[in-house]
Amino acid sequence: MQNKNVQELYKAILALESEAECKKFFRDLLTEAEIKEFANRWQVARMLNQNISYEVIEKKTGMSSTTIARISKWLNKGMGGYKLMLQRIDTKENTTHHHTSLKAV
Repeated sequence: MQNKNVQELYKAILALESEAECKKFFRDLLTEAEIKEFANRWQVARMLNQNISYEVIEKKTGMSSTTIARISKWLNKGMGGYKLMLQRIDTKENTTHHHTSLKAV
């Protein structure tokens, strides 16, 4: 899957500089249904990372247990992309909260 077109797509994504740019690019690149599907997968990964049960995830997201199991497999035995982003976002949120509470003091 590492052909030139895929590499060019990765480069384009890496060139995005803001959430607004990201929204514009992904809305042009993907259908609304595809964006929702990606968002649901990301939600499932976050919920699995919080040790929420498949049953609860299924009810909250509408995703099938098969899809949840697949995401769990990628989360735990994939290439590490989910874990990297979960860690990075958690670190950013903790830093932001930390700085916010410092400003309030």
